[in-house]
Amino acid sequence: MRFDVLTLFPKMFEGPTTESILKRAQAANLIEIHLHNIRDYAFDKHHITDDTPAGGGGGMVMKVEPIVLAVEALNLPPKTPVILTTPQGRVFNQKVARELAQHERIAIICGRYEGVDERVRELVVTDEISIGDYVLTGGELAAMVIIDAVSRLVPGVLGARWAAEEDSHAMGLLEYPQYTRPAEFRGLKIPEVLTSGNHQAVEVWRRRESLRRTWEKRPDMLQTAQLTDEDRAFLETLKTKTDQSH
Repeated sequence: MRFDVLTLFPKMFEGPTTESILKRAQAANLIEIHLHNIRDYAFDKHHITDDTPAGGGGGMVMKVEPIVLAVEALNLPPKTPVILTTPQGRVFNQKVARELAQHERIAIICGRYEGVDERVRELVVTDEISIGDYVLTGGELAAMVIIDAVSRLVPGVLGARWAAEEDSHAMGLLEYPQYTRPAEFRGLKIPEVLTSGNHQAVEVWRRRESLRRTWEKRPDMLQTAQLTDEDRAFLETLKTKTDQSH
């Protein structure tokens, strides 16, 4: 899978895309990350990529010409997503990540300043994505989040073939508590069921702890999670215990 990132600050990507899983995925030719400096497509003397807003107002707006020329220079195949990172976009989540992972190539335009000239949307953008309701200095961090989340879904990128499916949010619930050696630390022990050797009991415990943790921390996720009758019965017991404790 190939990511083409259009940015004013390509050096921002040097750390996140050259370490850990993304580094190994690129070395194995499972993903490609190509950075394109938008300034290279500003052909005036000073390579200016922003200007004051038409109609007045504070801040600066990214110019239309450099961005559109940069996208066109990529010669993208038809139906390649061209994503603009913007607070106005649809909120990024695991479902969106899975959707994007179906493509062989994705282009991401990193928004900056007060935004981009509206004609960029009209001419080249096919999708707009936000990673949350807060303000960032620019879209580079959002692009890194998208690249990381989507890359994890590319076959072969993760070491364990089931890891992506069992991550938090991937299965619609928060992940169950995890433990490793030592068996006891400062009086806190690993739950006995995890060292019992009873794999069925372990799976039941993990499922229930995922349900418990989701119910306590992100109950909104239960509205869309795929739940069995047994799951619903367990959640009812949690609710009953809480009601009784009050």
